[in-house]
Amino acid sequence: MSTPLKAPLTAIPAELVSVADYARYAQQHIPHAIYEYIAGGGGDEITLNRNRQKLDELLIHPHVLTDCTQGSTQTQILDETWRHPMMLAPVAFHRLVHEQGEIATAQAASVLETGMAVSTLSSVSMEKIAAELDSPKWFQLYFQQSRDFTLSLVKRAEAAGYSKLIITVDAPLHGIRNRAQRAKFVLPAGVEAVNLVDRPELPSAAFDASQSIVFQGMMSETPIWQDIEWLQQQTEMPIILKGILSPIDAKKAVDLGIAGIIVSNHGGRTLDCIPSAIEALPVIRQAVGESFPLLLDSGIERGTDVFKALALGADAVMIGRPQLYSLAVAGAIGVGHMLRVLREELEVAMALAGTPTIASISSASLWQQN
Repeated sequence: MSTPLKAPLTAIPAELVSVADYARYAQQHIPHAIYEYIAGGGGDEITLNRNRQKLDELLIHPHVLTDCTQGSTQTQILDETWRHPMMLAPVAFHRLVHEQGEIATAQAASVLETGMAVSTLSSVSMEKIAAELDSPKWFQLYFQQSRDFTLSLVKRAEAAGYSKLIITVDAPLHGIRNRAQRAKFVLPAGVEAVNLVDRPELPSAAFDASQSIVFQGMMSETPIWQDIEWLQQQTEMPIILKGILSPIDAKKAVDLGIAGIIVSNHGGRTLDCIPSAIEALPVIRQAVGESFPLLLDSGIERGTDVFKALALGADAVMIGRPQLYSLAVAGAIGVGHMLRVLREELEVAMALAGTPTIASISSASLWQQN
């Protein structure tokens, strides 16, 4: 890799105790432009900042003198038993921050019994990553210009043993990422979307100068609801839609027989000035009913954040940027330590709130202000 990376730590310093610490340390280990690409959001970063702001505004309602001796973070997600209600979100290009990339991340996820969703844009092949994963493994799909090539990715995921298929629906094109633009981020040599190296080069949609490069250009080749229906007929993997904030869209997904939804605003990286994921979560839960599988992604940085998401109706959460920060700082041991920190923070929050099991966490676990 031509981009200089500071060697990852081989031991975790005593003062590195939170996700925020990893974010700060990561700036010392990766080039500025790469850090800005990872940390940045869309436009003025209103949504990026709102993700944190709205989580911070929620307060936990603690109950004391509760027997927590049988406490557990174990939970059921679809047909899978999870050690704790967290999964690594699909994040592109782990080799931006560490030579081993997704291999090191997968090794940490396996040791910490944490599921991992692997991105279409991974910098290591989906097959090699799957071979390292002993924990739940899901594959995230970006629709490609060619339906045949899109389907080939799905069939590769099936053959590699991925159990669920996530389709990201909120990023048919890149958002306006001014922070990354100002930092002049470009993908460094040696880092690429290896799952797409055999992608056929098809002619782009024709449009003239009077038309929009966005509407008649890029958006002419992006998926619509009918493409989701088509893909449902091509695979037996349960399909989960990632990036839904509207209750109308959520109801449509349920009506189509979608297996689950990930409430997400893409970490504030696509459309700016939209709700935080945690704001949308209870609205989506009300729209889909109590038993429909819901995960939350975007902004989770503390075990208390996980707790708050569960209280508002999520069955589990996804962890995005922190996996790259911890990978940059200390490789597999960093990712493992970050996950352990989040798990322990969640356990402490559950114990001190008097909710010893995931099932005991509810909307009543949050402080209701009149």
